[in-house]
Amino acid sequence: MKNILLIHTGGTISMKEDEKTGEVKPGEKNPLVDHIKEVPDINIISTELFHLPSPHITPINMLQIKNYIEENRKNHNLDGVVITHGTDTLEETAFFLDVTLSLPIPIVLTGAMRSSNELGSDGLYNLLSSLKVAISENAKNMGVLVVMNDEIHTAKNVTKTHTSNVATFQSPQYGPIGIVNKGGVFFHHKPVINKPLHVANLDKNVLLLKAFAGMDDSLFHAIDLLQLDGLVIEALGQGNLPPMLLPSLKNLLNKGVPIVLVSRCFNGIVQDIYGYEGGGRHLRELGMIFSNGLNGQKARLKLMIALETTTDRKKLEKIFSI
Repeated sequence: MKNILLIHTGGTISMKEDEKTGEVKPGEKNPLVDHIKEVPDINIISTELFHLPSPHITPINMLQIKNYIEENRKNHNLDGVVITHGTDTLEETAFFLDVTLSLPIPIVLTGAMRSSNELGSDGLYNLLSSLKVAISENAKNMGVLVVMNDEIHTAKNVTKTHTSNVATFQSPQYGPIGIVNKGGVFFHHKPVINKPLHVANLDKNVLLLKAFAGMDDSLFHAIDLLQLDGLVIEALGQGNLPPMLLPSLKNLLNKGVPIVLVSRCFNGIVQDIYGYEGGGRHLRELGMIFSNGLNGQKARLKLMIALETTTDRKKLEKIFSI
């Protein structure tokens, strides 16, 4: 019998719909708790670490989840971990854990797009699928995984793509690395696993901005008062920015504030291709850091974590190249 640590953090998967108003909100009790008793041949160590809607989750909460997993790994002979989480920020918590944890056992996050008493509720099914993955020998040394809607995704690539569809979690460009069905758990790809980044505290102020046509630097006059430690920009196309931003961006770089570029595009990565003013090659020459395929929200977390150990531009470039 395998020991699985089950961590509940809240979200739609732990909520109910009010039949009169249609409002979905947390209740006094997590509705999944009673159903977990039905799972055979698994010793579940269950805890409700938080009971938070996912927009309430912060990086500090993510660090608490990481620490809780590590503490229980020492105190129990764990074979796997499953975390139930709200879907709005699930990919960020999954990525945070993927970047900072180094454990061979399966670590799986799951959630629901429909609350427990809605027609077609997907929460219990996703949880049972996640438990199957957590006890699978083939799921070891795969990094942190997200299991939703019969599919297994890596934390690095998965993202929420639809506001309400149960098939919302997708991995653009790469697709899922496996599937779960009645026959079992099947993997068809193995992700590249990188060394974890050490993090004990999260004190850095890192902002995420999205570029748009005609964007000027007026916003940066206010940002200058925030005492930034880092900035992530979802740039245009392959990594280009309107030239009106350059004076303020140069000012931040001169102050030693690292600026990481990702693309606002759904697919592809940023590259230093264009040599015009504000083009990717020009931005690279100014000292901006190009991320290898992360979306904005994940790049922000990675920069927050990385800045806890280094501010060296070359080291940050290496961290964001993998």
